[in-house]
Amino acid sequence: MSTNAKTTDRYLSFDGIDCNGNARRIMQLIEQHQDAQNPFWAYFAAKRRPRSGPLPDDLFLVHCHLNQIRELFEEHGDPQALALLSELEEECC
Repeated sequence: MSTNAKTTDRYLSFDGIDCNGNARRIMQLIEQHQDAQNPFWAYFAAKRRPRSGPLPDDLFLVHCHLNQIRELFEEHGDPQALALLSELEEECC
């Protein structure tokens, strides 16, 4: 069965998808919206910049915390951030 809709099969190829760039943009949006006094976002910031060991990959962190990030963007009424998060989730996570 064939369809006319263009879809990206992330399991076949990430070619042409800027997963890392989109993850960096999500991180920038998180930094704009997060409340440093909130224990979860303090934990998230510490996890992103550990005192030792390798730095975690932004895409990995986004993937691990999709629900919390979505909630943050919803709380701040940021439809563009939510759209970018959905795109990243669909194409890269």
